[in-house]
Amino acid sequence: MTPATSFSGSRSMSVVGWLHHLALAPIVAGLIVSVAVGKYGGGSGAADDPYLIRTAGDLDLLGSSQDDWNKSFRLMADIDLKDCNETNFHLIGYWVSWGDATNRPFNGIFDGNGRTISNFRYRDMKGNGIGLFRYVNVGEIKNLRLKNVKIVTDGVDIGSLVGYFGGGAVVDCHVAGADVTGNTQVGGLIGSADGIVSQCSCRGRVAGILRVGGLIGDVGQGTIKRSYSKASVSGNDSVGGLVGITLNQVSVVDSCYANGSVNGGVYAGGLAGQVVAGRVYRCYSTGAVSGSQSIGGLVGNKKVLGDVIVSFWDAQTSGWTTSAGGMPRTTAEMWAASTFSGWDFDLTWSICEGGNYPVLWWQVPTADLRCPDGVNGADFVRFAMQWERNDCGAVNWDCDWTDFDGSGAVGFPDLAILAEEWLTGMY
Repeated sequence: MTPATSFSGSRSMSVVGWLHHLALAPIVAGLIVSVAVGKYGGGSGAADDPYLIRTAGDLDLLGSSQDDWNKSFRLMADIDLKDCNETNFHLIGYWVSWGDATNRPFNGIFDGNGRTISNFRYRDMKGNGIGLFRYVNVGEIKNLRLKNVKIVTDGVDIGSLVGYFGGGAVVDCHVAGADVTGNTQVGGLIGSADGIVSQCSCRGRVAGILRVGGLIGDVGQGTIKRSYSKASVSGNDSVGGLVGITLNQVSVVDSCYANGSVNGGVYAGGLAGQVVAGRVYRCYSTGAVSGSQSIGGLVGNKKVLGDVIVSFWDAQTSGWTTSAGGMPRTTAEMWAASTFSGWDFDLTWSICEGGNYPVLWWQVPTADLRCPDGVNGADFVRFAMQWERNDCGAVNWDCDWTDFDGSGAVGFPDLAILAEEWLTGMY
């Protein structure tokens, strides 16, 4: 008979041994968890269980871990970099110059998850490719906010988010409070762009010498779309409210605008300093422009391979009735949808007739019902008029757009959304 104190067959174990096994189980489990968590904030950030970023230390570790620059990351918390600078913080990717054998890109995925990285400070008077990401190629950065960025350098390819963007996509990324100073190819968000930039924005100040833009300094084989800049921009050559210069025949700037002031020497424009090649399509600018030579309300200079199509500038606020491309309009005309014939006011643009310039639909908060001007009392009144309706659908435009959650009724879940966005304005 098999003793009661043991298990039969090859799996036999004494009671003492079994209890010892149970006692070790938590330790073993802890080791397994520890291994799973590993470096950074643990997995998973997506694609084969990469990493989560939770702290400034995690972000710094990414900058010093070149072998991880092809992996996927997800930001899980707002991060304050107030205690970090060029002496104790590593930028992500490495860029020296074209053809340099030491260049190393970030070509993974960084999902900002709607979180904010604030107080990024960096000073490097000799370095090139300065930004939170120095060099990105065939990578993706998305859904990220930067706040209060200060970069001081005399280098080339300088931007709050990316220094040199060689390819891939930057989507839904925004910087507020930018203070960026560089030499050549300097942008509020990106220094040089050869990839896709979509649904991005910049507010603040950008200064440089050559090819300076509120959002992007130099657009090569890049496409910039549905983006804007409200940064003030200054420089000596090829200075624009949105982009400093477009250089390639495949360069595209589509459905964008700039509202910031521009102060340039040669080739300065409210939207672009120079359109050497490529296309500017369905764009506008409103900022005051000043300079000494080849200055325009929208574009400072346009070469034969460049084209500016169905684009406008405010001749009153810019101080200029001339431009190398585009069409001048009065402020009143810029506040009228009829001015922008051929523009998509269903999916791309929205306008508050007679009250403001067009804005991009993605800027408008869900509960901004009456006009694209922020969520306020007028929106609440319109919402209250639909309260407790339960017949919302395509026929009545989802109860005049007040069925925010798409449930078919206007009730407390929709009120919670309105409350969350209360008194929020545009991006």
